[in-house]
Amino acid sequence: AIDRSRHHASIATTRARVTSRVGVVADTHSPEFAPELPKRVFDILSGVELILHAGDIDGQSTIDALSLLAPVVAVKGDHDTKLSLPRHREVSVGGKRIVVIHGDRSRWIEEPQTFLWTVSLGYHRPHGRLPRTLRHRFPDADVIVFGHTHSPYIKEIEGALLFNPGGVHQWTPETTRQRLTQKIGWFEWSWLQVARHIRMHPRPSVGLLEIDGEVIVPKVIEL
Repeated sequence: AIDRSRHHASIATTRARVTSRVGVVADTHSPEFAPELPKRVFDILSGVELILHAGDIDGQSTIDALSLLAPVVAVKGDHDTKLSLPRHREVSVGGKRIVVIHGDRSRWIEEPQTFLWTVSLGYHRPHGRLPRTLRHRFPDADVIVFGHTHSPYIKEIEGALLFNPGGVHQWTPETTRQRLTQKIGWFEWSWLQVARHIRMHPRPSVGLLEIDGEVIVPKVIEL
């Protein structure tokens, strides 16, 4: 005989578990360094329920474009001088507490670290301690989404997922040469002299978070 009550309970449990799909982007720098977002960003994020933007957005037009796909939760990055946004935000998805923050620190930390990166010709890692610093700052978070480094990062630290989707904009010899033709300060000019010679750099990317019960699956997808 079939235990129908147990069978129906199993079906009900299966139906109750719904996977939430969250798009994650950072460092779009549009229209600052690019007039608009790449089309592939919209292809990858099609069908998500929510989009988290971890800062360095640059323009309201970027938020408006992403909002055509899903609601956007965005935070302020160090390049977002024209946008009025909070420095960090917290959202709950599938019962998980997600903190969104750009990740830039005070200029008294950022500028010396960038200087060391410049004089070491790119060998110094200026953001090596950033993920652990963010974990200690938000001890109750299940997920901490950040940007700023333009490099993908997926790691569990003290029970929380630290997730950086990488940058939609990436510094390459071509993009640095273009930036050097614009009006910039001496400090940025200095490190761009190093950046324009570096051949190894991350590819542009975005991220996805799939949340199903206690399981969180992060993905980084190259553009």
